[in-house]
Amino acid sequence: MRKLRSLRSLPLDRLLPAQHVISAPNGHPSSYIRAYSVAPDNYAPVKNARTLQQSLWQLTLGLGAAAATIVVCGVPQPSQCEQQASSGQTKKSEGASRPIFSEEEIAEHATKDTGVWVTYKDGVYDVTNWVDQHPGGGARIMLAAGGAIDPFWAMYAQHQTAEVHKILEAYRIGDLEGGADTSKQVADPYVNEPKRHRALIVRNPKPFNAETPKDALGSGPTTPNELFYVRNHLPVPHVEPGAYSLRIEGEGLRHVELSLHDLKTKFKRHSVAAALQCSGNRRHDMIEVKKIQGLDWDIGAIGSAEWSGVKLRDVLRYAGFDEDNGDGVAHVQFEGLDSDTSGTCYGSSIPIDKAMGSHGDVLLAFSMNGRTLSADHGFPLRVVVPGVTGARSVKWLSRIITSKQESQAHWQQHDYKGFSPGVSMESVTEEDWRGAPALQETPVTSAICEPANGAHLEEGTQEVPGLGTGPGGILISPCPQATQGRWSYAAELWTHLTTLNLIPLLPSGT
Repeated sequence: MRKLRSLRSLPLDRLLPAQHVISAPNGHPSSYIRAYSVAPDNYAPVKNARTLQQSLWQLTLGLGAAAATIVVCGVPQPSQCEQQASSGQTKKSEGASRPIFSEEEIAEHATKDTGVWVTYKDGVYDVTNWVDQHPGGGARIMLAAGGAIDPFWAMYAQHQTAEVHKILEAYRIGDLEGGADTSKQVADPYVNEPKRHRALIVRNPKPFNAETPKDALGSGPTTPNELFYVRNHLPVPHVEPGAYSLRIEGEGLRHVELSLHDLKTKFKRHSVAAALQCSGNRRHDMIEVKKIQGLDWDIGAIGSAEWSGVKLRDVLRYAGFDEDNGDGVAHVQFEGLDSDTSGTCYGSSIPIDKAMGSHGDVLLAFSMNGRTLSADHGFPLRVVVPGVTGARSVKWLSRIITSKQESQAHWQQHDYKGFSPGVSMESVTEEDWRGAPALQETPVTSAICEPANGAHLEEGTQEVPGLGTGPGGILISPCPQATQGRWSYAAELWTHLTTLNLIPLLPSGT
């Protein structure tokens, strides 16, 4: 009888996981054994992925050279596919190593009880065990359960990377019967995007994300509109201003709808000079220390402008909201007109104290640096929340809701939250996401625009353009100087300085 060595004494390329399940003890669905096939001593490791898959099937189905089997208990619940494969219920393509599944079979796997299957192009994937790990939240994956993820990946084009494709391929269980249906190819949802200035530094083309060149950041107190950083999460909506309507609803007020004309004529116009910043600004510096998720922003995901519009506080009061008797309202939620293929729109919220605060600086803006908002910056109306991370300044504003709860949108619950540097995103659970506070006020941020990192300065005093914001967006005037290699900052705080919040934050993906 052949003697088996322990798992630990075997080279990894000799230990081959089976693609099926040995019968579960007592037939209990949650008690089972996963099989591992140990290749014979003369087994040569294969390099090609498809050849390896063929070898796995040969070994585990007993078609290859005699292979001993080791059983390991207590591994996660096997997928529905593995059960079908072991019982011979699936077809196989001619000359191929993977089973073939019809669209009808795939549609039967749309819940966690049946297993969550999706297709992408000509592949079939069992992502049951990935649902709760998905950085975008399990609800997003469930929208595609039992069908194709192609439309969603066309919308959320950040999935189109080799790294993401590699993750997906690990969950492949077979091929789609008939291959990819070219008649169902998804139209590009970004085909009608607005034109952008060529000087913007593009970090992601779809959805469009680009930062301001350093030269433009340090050139003056406001950032030119065309060079102002762009952070889009979905395709830019096309809005007809004459048909535009803003809905105000929720607790403690009456339902109101206002046209763009109403907003411009029924309320006093105000202007606020404020900087907006993406939560992931300067992530590039973090990535140099430790690899983290999110766009590789340098220092340019920040910009300053003079915003003009009407105060959010005035509009809420017009709808009957009384901050002294607010019926327990704690948050103001915002929804945009930008949406994905399922109709899910971008959403976020801020605390009621910020919305109704004595400073009254939260605007519903229709003008930027004296000009009408551009499409990329929220035409015809956007929220501007000074001192708060840019994700809360919702663009293409369509609805305002007063509520006891903060927004339940993905971008409030599963994004734009901070965890300590010791936490890996792979280990963050649903409970962690729900328990972590949503980012609101911005921390201290400063950057030198010129000279470039590593540059040598001539001896003497030179003016060095830069920028800075204090906690909550308090402006630090951009006038650092370098004197014989030593930095001295002539910084003036033009409003009150509050206590610093020194909790280490690591933005998850902005």
